Amino acid sequence: MNRFTPLLLLLAGSVFSQSDSLSVLNKRFQDRKTQTYTIDSETERIYYQPKWHEPITNLWQDFKDTNKDFVADDHAWYLGGALAATAVMIPLDQDIVDESRRFAESIGLSADNKYGTLGPLSNIPQNLGAAFYLTGNGTTVLLLTAGFMTHAVFTNDYRAYATASGMLESMALSGFYIQVLKRTTGRESPFIARENGNPGGDWNPFPSFTAYGENTPTYDAFPSGHLATIMSAFTVITTNYPEVKWLKPVGYSAIGLLSFQMVQSEVHWISDYPLALLIGYFSGKNIARNRFIDRKTGQANLQKKYDIRVTGNYLRDFQTLGLKLTF
Repeated sequence: MNRFTPLLLLLAGSVFSQSDSLSVLNKRFQDRKTQTYTIDSETERIYYQPKWHEPITNLWQDFKDTNKDFVADDHAWYLGGALAATAVMIPLDQDIVDESRRFAESIGLSADNKYGTLGPLSNIPQNLGAAFYLTGNGTTVLLLTAGFMTHAVFTNDYRAYATASGMLESMALSGFYIQVLKRTTGRESPFIARENGNPGGDWNPFPSFTAYGENTPTYDAFPSGHLATIMSAFTVITTNYPEVKWLKPVGYSAIGLLSFQMVQSEVHWISDYPLALLIGYFSGKNIARNRFIDRKTGQANLQKKYDIRVTGNYLRDFQTLGLKLTF
């Protein structure tokens, strides 16, 4: 062994690690056509030819990735913050509902969400509050999905198809988390709590399927499904189109109006929101990143959680170097 051994081992480790990385990148996307999109002066995205079944077949991988994100070292404080915010808000819930109702009345905003019909659609807003509330409805997500899908079909745009596919998946994935938590916590909605004389709403954990089905508002306040649904779908859109700068101001404003409307119309407590936002954001982010590769880093966002470290050791009085790849 000579003085060049450390360098040779380092180079060998680099080649081995790069080969492993490329294998990870190409595992799911092999033999598929690609389209490249310029995001900014430093970044290009590679989108792969879509498959119709991905909203179903990607669910398990995205479920695992989202669960990992909740407790990852660099993300765990998000979960802790959401839980802490929930705990702080619960004692204030009733006062916030009451004050939001008074403010809404002062500006002429009704507590009733009134809808009409138009053809097969039965939830056409008849007042401003209903329009705000419809933002988080699954119908809105489906209409946006149809728009992206139509564009994808006529232009053969892989990114638009990935967005439409991801939004469909986002409804299923975020919906799963929300339903598990609703049926676990069993919290009263504000209007039911008012009728029953329970300020802040009662919690009745693990209601039976029959009770939940027959008296849903008695058990389904926490967390907000509307907020998680639109947050997840919107995160899919903004992750796929980061260069469109007006998306976030417009989208987050709409989400803010939805949040206010649900409190002032006594559908949700404000403490129903932190976990819903967290679930929507992490699920949407993982779903979107499952469908492209960032050329700038050469890392597949689907398999982004791996670590490369320089390692050192002594072998017969010679110091050796190498790279360790963990994924």
